[in-house]
Amino acid sequence: MVSRLLKHLFVPDWIARRPFTPAVLRTIEQAIRDSEARHRGEIRFAIEAGLGPTHLNRATRERARQVFSQLGVWDTEENSGVLIYVQLVDRRIEIVADRGITRRVPQAEWDHVCRAMEHAFKRGSYEAGAVEAIAAVTEILARHFPARETNPNELPDKPAVL
Repeated sequence: MVSRLLKHLFVPDWIARRPFTPAVLRTIEQAIRDSEARHRGEIRFAIEAGLGPTHLNRATRERARQVFSQLGVWDTEENSGVLIYVQLVDRRIEIVADRGITRRVPQAEWDHVCRAMEHAFKRGSYEAGAVEAIAAVTEILARHFPARETNPNELPDKPAVL
């Protein structure tokens, strides 16, 4: 706990966020836009660097659930929202899916996507890792929530940088 606290206190946000340049964020946004044309799900991508003291007592999964709520990912017509949450200082990724999806997709599938993304990030492949994760989420959502003739975009495609 102490080492986590020190990392979050002393790693400046701008250093942690450095791999996510404006160009990388635009690529992620476009990948989400392209993805959502293939299914009825809604994807939000959130990047967070350092956590404040009030959030350090929470596990990454708990923080991801909180961000899921704060960003309104739960607020879709078919309960088909998915949050890809990237905690940069902890080097952890979590995917939180809304209840409409969790009935059909086991958490193990999401965890597999998270670990693959973490592995890509460890290699320094931030853009490719994010785009590959979005592609994997796309395949899962297209299988369970294929696109229909009307497919409204209910949530922003732009990544949230917290």
